[in-house]
Amino acid sequence: MTTREMLTTITKKGQVTLPAEVRRLLGVGPRDKVAFVVSADQVCVVRPRSVVERTAGVFKGTGPVLTAEELRVAAEEAIADDVMERAGL
Repeated sequence: MTTREMLTTITKKGQVTLPAEVRRLLGVGPRDKVAFVVSADQVCVVRPRSVVERTAGVFKGTGPVLTAEELRVAAEEAIADDVMERAGL
């Protein structure tokens, strides 16, 4: 991977514009969120992880460890089941 430096200007309000190439690499667009990851003396701009990925493994359980994708699927199924139950279906 080649390291490149791209400059942008900070506005009076502390805002910056992400260069188009950075937005494309992150896969973000208007109204999307980005995260700043601070480590020692470096700051990285990343696409934020999903809530499932950020909270995976927070609670200890007695069952098998699920991946973030398995947790997401299980959550979606639980939500769908709840909607069906509430609708009386």
